Amino acid sequence: MTKGRCMKCQKEVEMKDPKEVVMKNGMKAAKGSCPKCDTKVFRILGKK
Repeated sequence: MTKGRCMKCQKEVEMKDPKEVVMKNGMKAAKGSCPKCDTKVFRILGKK
């Protein structure tokens, strides 16, 4: 699973239902939600 930082919990969490997306600038990112508070969690993965 992919980890990301939850801004509400203020800690690193495992993303629930992560999906890989491509941002406008061509970089890849992972989007998911926090398993504890269901807030959006986002992590930039890079170009590769």
